[in-house]
Amino acid sequence: MIQRIQTLYLVAIVALMTTALLTPLAYFAAGTNVYELFAFELVSEAGGDASSQSTLYMGVIVALSAIIPLVTIFLFKNRMLQIRLCAVELVLLVGAQIFMALYYYLSNRMFEQLEFHTQGFRIAIIFPLVAIILDYLALRAIFKDEMLVRSLDRIR
Repeated sequence: MIQRIQTLYLVAIVALMTTALLTPLAYFAAGTNVYELFAFELVSEAGGDASSQSTLYMGVIVALSAIIPLVTIFLFKNRMLQIRLCAVELVLLVGAQIFMALYYYLSNRMFEQLEFHTQGFRIAIIFPLVAIILDYLALRAIFKDEMLVRSLDRIR
């Protein structure tokens, strides 16, 4: 059902989580090096020499958080499965936010011994929080549709 409001919520979640997957989440400046935290790695590009550390677990969670709502959109004939997938998506989004906070904290600890050290967030780090709200709204809308269909079946 492309014209339903829950579809718009799910499309917005896909867009937000795809953006979070592809853009930097945070930055760290340590000495003359600038490090950026992405979903799959912590990257340093110092003087043309690029080095990276893997953050694979966070990347997998964020990627799943972007794929599941897209699959949920096309399961409009099975609303109960949509409700379950939205619940799974909520858990994944909370997990993604926890992983982002954990990797930010661990990266911060890695650079705090250096003399010159700054860090900051990028806008993409709050996208899972916004997606949690949108996923909850989609879950409610799908549940309302299911209750409406069940009440109409009872009248017949």
